[in-house]
Amino acid sequence: MKGLILSGGAGTRLRPITHTSAKQLVPVANKPILFYGLEAMREAGIADVGIIVGDTHAEVEATVGDGSAFGLTVTYIRQEAPLGLAHAVLTAEDYLGDEPFVMYLGDNLLKDGIVPFVRRFEQSAPDALILLQKVLDPQSYGVAEIADGQVVRLVEKPAEPASDLALVGVYLFTPAIFDSAKAIRPSARGELEITDAIQHLVDRGLRVEPHVVTGWWKDTGRLEDMLEANRLILSTLESDVRGELIDTHIEGPVAVGAGSRLERCTVRGPVTIGEGCVLQDAFIGPYSAVYHGVRICRSEIENSIVLQDSRIEDLGARMTDSLIGKNVSICRSDGRPLAYRFMVGDSSQIGVV
Repeated sequence: MKGLILSGGAGTRLRPITHTSAKQLVPVANKPILFYGLEAMREAGIADVGIIVGDTHAEVEATVGDGSAFGLTVTYIRQEAPLGLAHAVLTAEDYLGDEPFVMYLGDNLLKDGIVPFVRRFEQSAPDALILLQKVLDPQSYGVAEIADGQVVRLVEKPAEPASDLALVGVYLFTPAIFDSAKAIRPSARGELEITDAIQHLVDRGLRVEPHVVTGWWKDTGRLEDMLEANRLILSTLESDVRGELIDTHIEGPVAVGAGSRLERCTVRGPVTIGEGCVLQDAFIGPYSAVYHGVRICRSEIENSIVLQDSRIEDLGARMTDSLIGKNVSICRSDGRPLAYRFMVGDSSQIGVV
């Protein structure tokens, strides 16, 4: 069995962060999202993984390399444009050949990984196995209808959902999916939808089994989902302090990377702080992830993600529920007259109090 991870989307819902970085490489709990999918493949015993890449291919390839760091052999497959999940499957047909495969969306996170689903697929031998989860807003997802333990109908983002079972971003297929992906036509949004391809499998009389996921699943395409994923992963954090603490008080599980220095700080876990950070006279509240090389002085943050080499100094109020990109500087100015000065990317959101 092979693995296929999709890492080619534009990440429009996370702009401006994704104007300069692949959304699958944004860290959650100080680990790029894509790494969780790669580790899930390895834990399931899958050694050969293809990664679908697009415009951000150079960054993805530089970060993941040949896959040896994960115990995998990685092959990169260029998709000409983000034309849908079924199109991505067809793009990888030559690589996948006649082997069954797991398709994993690179910006998704599954609490319990994919091992039980791979084992069930191997034992039951359906033509496809799809993962489902009950959601409150099924109209935002691909939705499945089930009868007698089999999938009988799938609809992409239905206006009037017939069930509350949404497709999770993990699918297990036999090569039968290729003929179905070739048989469908683009949807109204111009994409080859994987829901249409799976429906074609059903219409051909092939066996599509559902599996309802009981642990948490997160599509991290939006800020609120990314922060929630960060909270969920940090809730399992174990303390591991490798940096230097000077007159600093820590409570709960806190991880501090090598080369970081915390002076006169209070850190209330779960919190993870990367390598080479400098924190002075700061409060770091629960469910915060501070990546490598960050400087935080005379400021308070909570329930936030701060990316590499950013600087936060002299804030007059606590920063919360935020995602701060790389090399960002957020500082208070004492200049007069009092004025705001911004350089802001597309689709940014700024609250001023």
